[in-house]
Amino acid sequence: MEINGKHYRSVWLADDGTTVEILDQTKLPYELEIIQLTSMQLAATAIRDMWVRGAPLIGAVAAYGVALGMKHDPSDEHLQKCYDELIETRPTAINLKWALDRAFSLLQGTPTEQREKVAYTLAEEVADEDVKLCESIGDHGLELIKEIASKKPQGSVVNILTHCNAGWLATVDWGTAISPIYKAHEAGIKVHVWVDETRPRNQGLLTAFELSSHGVPHTLIADNAGGHLMQHGEVDLCIVGTDRTTAQGDVCNKIGTYLKALAAYDNNVPFYVALPSPTIDWTINDGLKEIPIEQRAGHEQSHVFGLDENGTRREVNTAPKGTECGNYAFDVTPAKYVTGLITERGVCDANHDALATMFSDLL
Repeated sequence: MEINGKHYRSVWLADDGTTVEILDQTKLPYELEIIQLTSMQLAATAIRDMWVRGAPLIGAVAAYGVALGMKHDPSDEHLQKCYDELIETRPTAINLKWALDRAFSLLQGTPTEQREKVAYTLAEEVADEDVKLCESIGDHGLELIKEIASKKPQGSVVNILTHCNAGWLATVDWGTAISPIYKAHEAGIKVHVWVDETRPRNQGLLTAFELSSHGVPHTLIADNAGGHLMQHGEVDLCIVGTDRTTAQGDVCNKIGTYLKALAAYDNNVPFYVALPSPTIDWTINDGLKEIPIEQRAGHEQSHVFGLDENGTRREVNTAPKGTECGNYAFDVTPAKYVTGLITERGVCDANHDALATMFSDLL
């Protein structure tokens, strides 16, 4: 997508054809910094320390990480090491395992002297596929926004609430939950986005950064404001992303998503979840019992970044000294609170039969 008129993907190969480049998302929206990944270990750090984040992007960077590993050492032992180190970086997002399983399976049957080339080709395929999947999600989600717009007085604005960042910064391009919004904006539909700040890492700032870059009207709100807006008819629909979706349609997304779903359910506001098929974990059914919830360092909860009066990016502590902080990164929204799932193949109900019908070839 665009930053100051220049097109970027969230991950790409440098001019040398082997170095992987990413945007350091821990510096956004205040600083635009490109980081070069030259080893599998750096790719693992990028995922673990959230230089990159978002389930689809994590999967793509993991695939590139394997390629970097094969460049260094294409042996069976090192292939296993790459898999083991990368799989431990983020436990909740299933796209990570999906990409690593795909790479591991392919490279196991590839002669060692060909593994580097094959791994880079696969990583490029994973990235390109994600772009196509996300654009298709946008096309199908656009139809939902069109339908809502058609029922409002002519010229009215469609108000959409989202949580966390599920735009192009969370994928390779386009995004999941934000892709339909980009499509609607380009189609001339008047849209306005309520952007949850999404504590504690404030990924809503990334969404605001994206929308601002594309001229999409939006308002950044405190996480707890969404229910109030729904009660007063200020939200026409919610669209969020997901890091893992069960075979029964439960969705696991950034902490706070469940509360938005409850508020939407209570106020008859449609609550949609946008996801590419690699985000579906067909091996589990009960999201509450079976999805591992990542718990991150308390420092992320007690400290925030911002700009001081001189425009310098600084970190400050907001918690009383000695306070213990709990930092649960995700929660699970049961399928019964999800109006529908927006996928690259269309919109379906959030249940096993609907998912199995739409993706029968993947079961």
